Amino acid sequence: MLAVPLAGCGGGKTGQGRQGGQGPSARSPASGAAGAEPPAGGKPDAWIPGYVAKMSLAEKVGQLFVPRFSSRADGLSIIKRYHVGGLIYFPENMGSPGRAAAQSNALQKASKVPLLLGVDEEQGIVSRTPFLTRFPGNMALGATARPADARAAAQVTGAELRAIGINQDFAPVADVNVNARNPVIGLRSFGSDPAKVSAMLTEAIGGYQQAGVAATAKHFPGHGDTATDSHTGLPVITHSRATWERLDAPPFRAAIAAGVDAIMTAHIVVPRLDRSGDPSTLSRTVLTGLLRGTLGYRGVIVTDSLEMAGARRRYGDTTVPVRAISAGADQLLMPPNLPRAYNAVLKAVRAGRIPEKRLDESVTRIIGLKQRRGLFAGTRADPARAATAIGTPAHRATAQQVAEHSITLVRNDRKVLPLKGRKVAVSGPDGAALGAALRRRGVRTVPPGAADVTVLTTINAGGATAARVRALGPKPVVVAALGRPYDLDAAGGAAAALAAYSAGRVSIDALAAVLAGAVKPVGRLPVPAAGKPVGHGLGY
Repeated sequence: MLAVPLAGCGGGKTGQGRQGGQGPSARSPASGAAGAEPPAGGKPDAWIPGYVAKMSLAEKVGQLFVPRFSSRADGLSIIKRYHVGGLIYFPENMGSPGRAAAQSNALQKASKVPLLLGVDEEQGIVSRTPFLTRFPGNMALGATARPADARAAAQVTGAELRAIGINQDFAPVADVNVNARNPVIGLRSFGSDPAKVSAMLTEAIGGYQQAGVAATAKHFPGHGDTATDSHTGLPVITHSRATWERLDAPPFRAAIAAGVDAIMTAHIVVPRLDRSGDPSTLSRTVLTGLLRGTLGYRGVIVTDSLEMAGARRRYGDTTVPVRAISAGADQLLMPPNLPRAYNAVLKAVRAGRIPEKRLDESVTRIIGLKQRRGLFAGTRADPARAATAIGTPAHRATAQQVAEHSITLVRNDRKVLPLKGRKVAVSGPDGAALGAALRRRGVRTVPPGAADVTVLTTINAGGATAARVRALGPKPVVVAALGRPYDLDAAGGAAAALAAYSAGRVSIDALAAVLAGAVKPVGRLPVPAAGKPVGHGLGY
């Protein structure tokens, strides 16, 4: 049973109301603008069309943008000048939990409309919040084969984000990773089985949203089968429509069924879905045709970062945001030049190239999202309590249990594992940390020449793993993949092989517990590796 804490931070329970700026023109539904609560007896979102109608054109355009910011002063200036709908946090914006909470409050106070303060916090290899309770990433969660673990991890992460005033997470990843050479997804995926990915994704979405944080499924229409990184190039995926329906679409269908707040686009070209050659972010066929039409999605569509090469390869920085909105996107994430992008969209609306009705549709969806996450009822974070809400014993216990559930024993020839009672050498990346963790579990570690068995750690070593095993000599070798489990494809010469999917402290501690025999391995491969299928895993 996971030690899942009560989040206690859904909806408007995160603070005592908005700070300042609560005049009737900004808050009262009866005034025809927006309000903290809908009119009594009406539908929860009945006031939103009137709210949007009262906004100026400049304010409407501003709601579409979610730029980065360099400092609190910069964020305040952006809010004042561009009326942005949100901002995205990076580590340099964080400081301590208390400072981050105070900064979120200051940004919210400066905005007439509650802000979506977002972050790319997937956990694992994509983590932007330096002080959060650390969980292994999605592939490790997939290896637990326990959707409840995905919910628990998301709920803890969401609760800690909301404690510092962050209310939108650009997670979880919905991509089905079927390409072992995928340079941009890999460990960020729950796995290669669409049904299993869908189950994990559904629970992760529920966990974030239960914590009062908007969840974002990404990257539509599916980024799991590419050998090109869309940060540096424009990937082309050759899936047929039938393959897309079978492989890529199911998690997004599941996300929609789960009521996901937002879906993020991918800067990829899928010629069998759209022959134009445009990245999906800029494709009306993909966003309006497939996502809204075929899948029936009615929520917010957010672009992946517009700073990425995949978005900029074909069009200029003033054309991209206009084309994204015309394609069906609502939120424009991280434009490389906010003034140019904002003015380009404003000009396009004034010229009729983006009809104001189309603009109103996006703004209505964005305001609706803010209401569903309780932002009109309160956004204030408590700086004095932020630090104590993060890294609690219950949160750390949940992370440890999730990590222990993920460790996957793939092979154990001659019963070389568990290691207790043996003299063990540890070699490879993060070997010192693993050795220390083994000693804490009662395993004797020794120099290589004196060892009965060597544990070799790898992090995305690929084919080089085989040579490293051979170099360690005739005594038994145990290979532990701390990165992608595909390293185990080249570990045939090892006596035993395990996948930890993460080099984070919590995963190394869990791996040590399994190696020592203090915890039994229960993980299952979420992707094929070492010649074994999805679902394979051994025990003691």
